[in-house]
Amino acid sequence: MSAEAEQDGSRSPKTPTFRGPIMLRRDRKENSGTTDQRLLDERGPTDWVHTDPWRVLRIQAEFVEGFGALAEVPRAVSVFGSARTPADHPEYQAGVAIGGALARAGFAVITGGGPGGMEAANKGASEAGGYSIGLGIELPFEQHLNEWVDLGINFRYFFARKTMFVKYSQAFVCLPGGFGTMDELFEALTLVQTRKITRFPIILFGTKYWSGLVDWMRDSLLGSAKIGPGDLNLLHVTDSVEELVEIVVAAAEARAASEDGSVGDQW
Repeated sequence: MSAEAEQDGSRSPKTPTFRGPIMLRRDRKENSGTTDQRLLDERGPTDWVHTDPWRVLRIQAEFVEGFGALAEVPRAVSVFGSARTPADHPEYQAGVAIGGALARAGFAVITGGGPGGMEAANKGASEAGGYSIGLGIELPFEQHLNEWVDLGINFRYFFARKTMFVKYSQAFVCLPGGFGTMDELFEALTLVQTRKITRFPIILFGTKYWSGLVDWMRDSLLGSAKIGPGDLNLLHVTDSVEELVEIVVAAAEARAASEDGSVGDQW
């Protein structure tokens, strides 16, 4: 910084950074005034009264935008997977195959819109001529919607994004993944188990990867009566893309027939 700039208080411009729709060029200034002043200022303790109502409006806007953008998408399947899966990994190729197979079966593919397994499923759907959707999330580290997304929405709030996954999906497919994939998996299991949503298939792709978790559920959760005898039947575990699609198609047909009143929930 030049001496002149220091004297007049100005600063040379910094390269801006972006966090969602927000541009940041300089650090925020610390609160001015003394500690006593900040303590005794009646505006301090009631800041939440003024900020939280506006935050509610922002949350409302995310739901409105999401519902509006996704209202007319065709029947869809959400595919989850690790953002860290490299493009040359067999799990990535499996994601491409799954996305393509679902698209050819008439389903749109919804992912978190990021790289890795999510990108693979979007790519497979796009290359097969299907509809590829990405529901991104604002994170502390930089992550953009991948290039294979046809319709993309960026969310600030995980709970708004989760609602879109559940509301517009007829099945969940989980490729090998980390905490984010586990979060979506157990969220779906809880909603189906408690009948907060209409039952739909939850498919774990990759028996080697998921077998330890399933064994733990069987031995620890079911073994200690923390879940019911039929709860493990909510999960399907497979290494076959063809079987995965068959499960999704059969469930969709059963659901459509049930909505028509011809049969009950038989799967």
